[in-house]
Amino acid sequence: MRAHANGAPPNFVSQHRYGYEVRILVANCSVDYVGRLTAHLPAAQRVIMVKADGSVLIHSDGGSYKPLNWMSPPCSLREKDAEGQADHALWIVENKAGEQLRITIHEVQHDSAHELGVDPGLQKDGVEAHLQALLATHVNVLGDDWTLVRREFPTAIGPVDLMCRNAHGGSVAVEIKRRGEIDGVEQLTRYLELLNRDPLLAPVSGVFAAQEIKPQARTLAEDRGIRCVVLDYEALKGTADPSLRLF
Repeated sequence: MRAHANGAPPNFVSQHRYGYEVRILVANCSVDYVGRLTAHLPAAQRVIMVKADGSVLIHSDGGSYKPLNWMSPPCSLREKDAEGQADHALWIVENKAGEQLRITIHEVQHDSAHELGVDPGLQKDGVEAHLQALLATHVNVLGDDWTLVRREFPTAIGPVDLMCRNAHGGSVAVEIKRRGEIDGVEQLTRYLELLNRDPLLAPVSGVFAAQEIKPQARTLAEDRGIRCVVLDYEALKGTADPSLRLF
C-alpha cells in the first residue's frame, strides 16, 4: 500500500498497476461530465475510487452505495495540471464513446492503493442449494414415510431439484425456490410433462416448495394439481440429521 496526504496526487498512469490495485482518494474536488448531457458537481470533500477493472466512481458521505457520478470500463484515465491552476490536478476519464468525466482535484487528504486479489463472490445463507440439501435430508417435512430417490434428477431440459417417493410409492418431483413465483411453477410444469412420459416413473405428481410463495404462483400451481409447501429454513437448519440416529 502507498499513501499520500496534504498534497497533489502522484501520477496515476505510472504508478497504478492496472488490473491489480484499487486506488482510493479522499479529496476536495469538482467534477464535470461531458457527453450525452452535461452535469457539474461543485467543489466538495468526496471519495474517488478507481477500481482495478478501470471504472472510476465518485462518492459523497451519503446516498448509500450509489456514486454521485461514475465512468464504467473500458475507459482511459489521463492526469495533468489543471489549466491556470498549477497546484491542482485534472483527471480526464474517457470512454469509447468519447464521453468524459473531468475531475479537478483541489486538495488531497488521503491517497492509497490496495491489492484486493480475486474475490470469491457473495455467499448467501438460505439459497436454493442450501434449501435443497436440507430438504433432501428431511424429506419427511413433505410427508410421512417419504423417501429420497435422488437430488438433481436429470431430465432433457434440466435437473429436477428432488425426486422422491411418497408413502404410497408414487413418484414426486419437487422444485425448490427461495421465493416461489409463477416462473418456478412453469418450470416444474415442464418437468412434470416430461417425467410423466416415462412409464417407469408415471404418474409423477409435483410439489412446489419455497420459503415464500406468491399468491399468483400458488393459484397457478393448485390449478395444475401441484401442491405448495412453505419451508421454514431456520427450523430445517435446527433439525437433527436422521441418518445420525442409532435407532
